[in-house]
Amino acid sequence: MSCGWFHRDITGLQAEDILKFRGMHGSFLARPSKKNVGDFSLSVRVGEQVTHIRIQNTGDYYDLYGGEKFATLSELVEYYTAENGILQDKDGTIIELKYPLNCSDPTTERWYHGHLSGPNAEKLLAARDDAGMFLVRESLSKPGDFVLSVLTDEKNKTGGKRVSHIKIMCQNDRYTVGGSEAFDTLTDLVEFYKRKGIEEMSGNWVHLKQPYYSTRVNAADIDSRVKQLDQTTQLLQEGEGEQAKSKAGFWEEFDALQKLEAKVKKSREEGQRPENKSKNRYKNILPFNDTRVILQDTDPEVVGSDYINANYVRNTLWECGDQKVYIATQGCLATTVNDFWQMVWQENTRVIVMTTREVEKGRNKCVPYWPDIKSSKEMGPYVVSCESEREAADYKIRVLEIYPMDRPKLSRTIWHYQYLSWPDHGVPQEPGGVLSFLCQVNSKQAEYPDAGPMIVHCSAGIGRTGTIVVIDMILDTIDTLGLDCDLDIPKFIQMVREQRSGMVQTEAQYKFIYLAVSEYIQTTKAKESASMEAETEYGNLQLKHQPASRKVSKNKDDVYENLSKAKKDTKKQKSDKKSGSVRKR
Repeated sequence: MSCGWFHRDITGLQAEDILKFRGMHGSFLARPSKKNVGDFSLSVRVGEQVTHIRIQNTGDYYDLYGGEKFATLSELVEYYTAENGILQDKDGTIIELKYPLNCSDPTTERWYHGHLSGPNAEKLLAARDDAGMFLVRESLSKPGDFVLSVLTDEKNKTGGKRVSHIKIMCQNDRYTVGGSEAFDTLTDLVEFYKRKGIEEMSGNWVHLKQPYYSTRVNAADIDSRVKQLDQTTQLLQEGEGEQAKSKAGFWEEFDALQKLEAKVKKSREEGQRPENKSKNRYKNILPFNDTRVILQDTDPEVVGSDYINANYVRNTLWECGDQKVYIATQGCLATTVNDFWQMVWQENTRVIVMTTREVEKGRNKCVPYWPDIKSSKEMGPYVVSCESEREAADYKIRVLEIYPMDRPKLSRTIWHYQYLSWPDHGVPQEPGGVLSFLCQVNSKQAEYPDAGPMIVHCSAGIGRTGTIVVIDMILDTIDTLGLDCDLDIPKFIQMVREQRSGMVQTEAQYKFIYLAVSEYIQTTKAKESASMEAETEYGNLQLKHQPASRKVSKNKDDVYENLSKAKKDTKKQKSDKKSGSVRKR
């Protein structure tokens, strides 16, 4: 979890305004206590109100004035976010920490890595083995401060290059590593010491040469990241290599991903069997064994009868109760149509997403595996019929029915969405059509709460399929965690590639994912802004029956200190007029 939820310079009243305007039930942030210097406050949206929990920093540990003890503020927040300990207000109301409400990063510079531990910073820098490479990260021990981690020429105890961790303190809104020099921004500080170097206490000099770029970005800032990557790519194309050398554009990020994929060594043995080779559209594009879809109820006497070129794909970057699962597969061959429908039935799939035409530029991309409109066809042990077909702006929608030949009463409706506006080469010119398409697809999937995985395919089942799946996963993440969540698009791609090889094939597809996510965020922001304006337009009206609300302190200085202890027992505690109590169970 990123510490983006830590807001350095806000009061309790400002925290309430932010959480009411931008948050929802379960949104939270942390901030310094204005009353007790060195302590912190956790502000949480509970229904329509905001409640505030005091966090004690003894110098040895953090706690909620009792209860569990933690080494860092981040560990405390992660503990309660994971529901290891449940917080209760004094009236018994459960206080849930669900959605971190992040502030903007202190800089848009790409050497800023946010929430990254010292050991992980060392691993990243050591892997590059380039002395002078550096990054800046949040201080996990002292929220609000930062750390400059630099790979040096010196040897460490294990024989590798030593990493120097230099503390950057924020004092009176200026940044310093100690001494007389102070800077208005982190960028100014880094640029100054790139020229001068930093002398450590030991007398060793540390030199900042090459930044280690992060691919992490706060969702709200993705538009500026896209512009930055785009500008860099244009400089490289125009031959201005020196100017762009220290920046990584889309091509460099995608190229780094390609090198990482070469390290993924997983068995594809089933697809390589002689009896299964004819079932693969492309002989070298095969499913990983560990995530492949295994066909059930097949003839055990027929070797390879359980094989189909398809993989389950899910978002493994974060866990949630209702995890969406996809099946990524190739376009059907004439010999695999029956297997495809066997998969549809056994997986209880209700939505199929096809991102190719049957033929493109004279090449067969996928056989039509559905019957003509108002007709039916036997597909192995199943009967499939096409009930209707209609065209939308960029796609076709077919309503299909499937039932086992011997049990027609078990008929299921299958929705088939075929996206038609993906060009033969490259990607759509703008992402709006794809975003609208995904909105329709997900709306239909939601109508079947007990449905199995959505099946997504193109021709090979990796390029367009990977692009669509990654975009959809990221949009789900934003919908769940909010517009202030941290995103790492290369990590999403790396994650799906570990489940099906080659997902997202080209730099153009990679850039398209960024553009689609950026447009989605801008559109969502605009909708939220319009919604807020509509709500405030009628601010002069009053409800006859005012909703019950939590009492808020009238004293502005005390507003953020209206809760106190976390207790292991569930008995109500006495409290003075200024403080309530928080209970942990």
